[in-house]
Amino acid sequence: MNFIFSKRAEAIEEGIFAALAHKKNELAEKGMEVYNFSIGTPDFQPPKHVVDAMVEACKDPENYKYAITDRPELIKAMQDFYQTRFGVSLEADEIMTLYGSQEGMAHVAVALCDPGDIMLAPNPGYPVFSLGPQLAGAKIETYPLYAENNFLPRFEDIPAETARAAKFMIVSYPSNPVCSVADDAFYEELIAFAKKYNIIILHDNAYSDIIYDGREGKSFLSYPGAKEVGIEFYSLSKSYNMTGMRMSFAVGNREIIREFSKVRSQIDYGIFLPIQMAAVAALTGPQDSVKEQCAEYERRNKALCGGLRSIGWNVPDSQGTMFVWAPLPEGYTDSAAFTMELMEKTGMIVTPGSAFGDLGEGYVRMALVHPVPVIEKAIARVQESGILKK
Repeated sequence: MNFIFSKRAEAIEEGIFAALAHKKNELAEKGMEVYNFSIGTPDFQPPKHVVDAMVEACKDPENYKYAITDRPELIKAMQDFYQTRFGVSLEADEIMTLYGSQEGMAHVAVALCDPGDIMLAPNPGYPVFSLGPQLAGAKIETYPLYAENNFLPRFEDIPAETARAAKFMIVSYPSNPVCSVADDAFYEELIAFAKKYNIIILHDNAYSDIIYDGREGKSFLSYPGAKEVGIEFYSLSKSYNMTGMRMSFAVGNREIIREFSKVRSQIDYGIFLPIQMAAVAALTGPQDSVKEQCAEYERRNKALCGGLRSIGWNVPDSQGTMFVWAPLPEGYTDSAAFTMELMEKTGMIVTPGSAFGDLGEGYVRMALVHPVPVIEKAIARVQESGILKK
């Protein structure tokens, strides 16, 4: 058979994580100890009360039917949570569930734009920010993020004609992959920019509970005028270690939520009911584990960045997220080549910055998914390898 696939499918390259996994397996087969800092899968356990709620709900045969809609107790839990956590009041029609924020980002463009419409995505940026709109036929225009501006966009650098034509803009802080945190002035400017050019804002807020050095994780919706211009994605994956359960929310402007819900109603039959019950337990239960986990991530952040600086690799501390955004060591310019050399010489796996856009070149991303003793072992391997003496 001579299969002819879609141009959209052909434009999608193999994910960098798949390529790194292949290389990891090669090294493991050779007997090398591998330290995988490439994928942001938490090594923590979900809280016991969340697991218990899931197990109990799984015992009821009625919970294996189509969910169709979100359970009222889940919507109420989200309303109470956002009010307590962020000081944001949400009505029931301003909330919808998703199979994870990534799934939401992949589908929301279908509700927002027609083929050929323009959208704005960050560069560097998480790949699905552009992939979802690309699959919907949108034209992606990127806005640059530079270290000298704390990886925040300069709105005055976005051409006025591009802004006028754009249907929506994706923003994400605390930001994966660049690990920066936005201040109040940024969100105020963002909302004013959206109103000026009639642009819908989609804010990815997956990491507001993983933030360092006394910073406060906030919601985009807590700023005046935010609900008028957009929605926010909030995920339970990283805060409660529910990555496999796939439970996130889109919250905010009711018109956007209505249209997005209409699209998704044709795609699936609702979130598995035991997962909804687990989400209720997460949102309404004790939050101590979230704070304790953040403190552990901060210890790892200091250990990794400070340790690498001590051996000659100038890596700034992450401001937030479970990642570190590291400039390449002196003497290196190709992030993919450096990633492979680092793997082969040390067994340490990181993600090349080029996987997040051309402005990610010159950086690598590391995930804080190992305890401090393992981080220290990996740093010792880097030092012993001589890779920093190029």
